[in-house]
Amino acid sequence: MPKKKSIQFDIVTIFPNVFSEYFNSTILARAQKKKLIKINILDLRKFAKKSDPHKSVDDRPYGGGPGMILMFEPIAKALKSIKRTKKARIIMTAPEGKKLTQKEAKRLSQYDQLIILCGRYEGFDSRVEELIDEKISIGKYVLAGGELPAMVITETVARHVPGVVGHDEALTEETFSKGDDYVEYPQYTRPETVKHGRKKLSVPKVLLSGDHAKIKDWRDKNKKK
Repeated sequence: MPKKKSIQFDIVTIFPNVFSEYFNSTILARAQKKKLIKINILDLRKFAKKSDPHKSVDDRPYGGGPGMILMFEPIAKALKSIKRTKKARIIMTAPEGKKLTQKEAKRLSQYDQLIILCGRYEGFDSRVEELIDEKISIGKYVLAGGELPAMVITETVARHVPGVVGHDEALTEETFSKGDDYVEYPQYTRPETVKHGRKKLSVPKVLLSGDHAKIKDWRDKNKKK
């Protein structure tokens, strides 16, 4: 019997507590119980110099400038502490990285382990790039750190593991699942008619017809742009 596909996510962060509520109360919680995914959160401050009572993992940039930079050594120690599988990938969250798309998420789901470094402050010491395999961005906008991108990467990739999403058909029909230009058709549920001010908004009759060919045709013609 073939072994079930599973992925391990190791997330390195200075704010380990921000992940627990989300990861333990969504489909990711069910996926962890079913052992389809495993999520480990590593507190970067635990890899600071033992002699430093403040557990500092950042310092001022050489050459001057605003903000603080995440230091190389604590990150190198954190990565060294992680037991890696043969198919592991180290990802740095960075605004200049490769944009995360459904296609990219599916590619990343082929790995057995994703190690995600969460940026903070003014970013990483550039030498950290020697330790990683690639940079990933979730969009061209500014966030305080890489924790939200790490959550997005984790869920988006995990959804491609068989069994994480309840119905495989649901995954294939999702927005962008058939390519970055594919967007899902409109969806409706009960009741058939609702009131909105003076308007009555009704479900298209074809969806109530039970004629699967006509329904498919309607959905193909009404995909959101």
